[in-house]
Amino acid sequence: MIFTETRGNDGKHQARLSFSGALQSPIASFGGIYSPESMPPLDPDFLGAHLDSSYKKLALALLQHLGIDIDTQVLRQALDLYDRFDDATDPVPVVKLDQKLYVSELYHGPTRAFKDMALQPFGLILSALAQQQQKQYLILTATSGDTGPAALETFRNRANIRVACLYPDGGTSDVQRLQMVTEDAPNIKVIGIRGNFDDAQSALKSLLSSKTFNQRLCALKISLSAANSVNFGRIIFQMIYQFHCYLALVRQQAITLGEGIVLHIPSGNFGNALGAYYAHRLGLPITKIAIASNANNVLTEWIQTGRYDLSHRALITTTSPAMDILKSSNVERVLFDLFGATRTRELMQQLDELGWYQLEPQEHEQVTGIFAADFCSDSEGKEYIRQTFAQGYLLDPHTATCLKTCQSEPFMDQVNLIYSTAEWTKFASVMDNAINGNEPDSDQAALESVATAAGIEVPEVIAQLFEKPIAHPDVVDKQDIESEILKFLESER
Repeated sequence: MIFTETRGNDGKHQARLSFSGALQSPIASFGGIYSPESMPPLDPDFLGAHLDSSYKKLALALLQHLGIDIDTQVLRQALDLYDRFDDATDPVPVVKLDQKLYVSELYHGPTRAFKDMALQPFGLILSALAQQQQKQYLILTATSGDTGPAALETFRNRANIRVACLYPDGGTSDVQRLQMVTEDAPNIKVIGIRGNFDDAQSALKSLLSSKTFNQRLCALKISLSAANSVNFGRIIFQMIYQFHCYLALVRQQAITLGEGIVLHIPSGNFGNALGAYYAHRLGLPITKIAIASNANNVLTEWIQTGRYDLSHRALITTTSPAMDILKSSNVERVLFDLFGATRTRELMQQLDELGWYQLEPQEHEQVTGIFAADFCSDSEGKEYIRQTFAQGYLLDPHTATCLKTCQSEPFMDQVNLIYSTAEWTKFASVMDNAINGNEPDSDQAALESVATAAGIEVPEVIAQLFEKPIAHPDVVDKQDIESEILKFLESER
């Protein structure tokens, strides 16, 4: 599998990389990222041959088909980490919610969010590469709430790896913040920033491409990479569960092999949606990928009108905070795959300079050929949570946004699969308000209230967070991020 640059080559970066190369150096020329040069279609018999395969067997077959340059033994060790999930035989349960409506529960990993699906194997692979090459790595990650805990969990105490995690102070739930700031592994630094997720992501991309920052790291004999979905090492593992869930629907007799389905994906940085897009490109029978947004509905506008416009927008704080994102990094890979590097650079340069771009009509038609979109208000989301709770199911605020797209008339007669991206415990205050009408003082009180209403126990891995000491109290201004990271690295020497 060969990767190339989404915005073309500037003569300073490598124009083409292997998978391991793109994993280690995700930022490309002109501020672009690396993307697959081509996506080899699967053999028509592939799905039938893996109808009864385990998740790990299916995953290994897909990775081998893609031809990534990672040793098979390392891949097997990485995939064995799925054994740590709630059910080692089924890390991603697919649950029937209603007639023709199913939920893919992606949150059964150690941090209770879908980011574990990609980051658990990613961490082991990157550490293995670092050890093989006798390199030390700094992994940067910016989070809107779920990437951070999952990255810290996978890289904790990994050999040859240090991690700096940036999160927006006040922009995550209590549980998400505690999952990060109580992490006490010596190779980890967590930094709150005064700003929002887009600020954190911009800081990350700036550091990745900063000549002076990279020179300082070179002097410390440290290489630089990232754990955000700008790194294709994340995306490749998000392609796999698309196939697993489709085959689960076949096994449950919800569909027949070869029948198309509609995917509904709550989207912020577009990584999950991109995994679905590439699965479609490989040949998975996906009729449409429906993107669910919250009030930060720039993706809805882009898909419905072809215009990506940040010029008139300010980030809105919502009850689905992991989706409070305006500049979705992985849209760039769709642009590249559809329109090529020259057009992608033109569009992204206009977005950077003017704050907007407009697709040509024929380009927009290509986007709507696979994507649909809608957005959900906070009040609508809470009503969906109440409705599903009355049916005996706990749906977190991000997943709830998908019920809006499911009600679109073109999809009502098709089999619809919602991607549930987080366990309800991550957003207990919103859940308590939606279900019980409470205005809880903290997530801790809300957890008990919702658990009581549902007749269940708060999972121990969540409950114990409130008893852990804070290991990372620092909150800094954006301009101080670089110095904080360098201070951490120098103190570790």
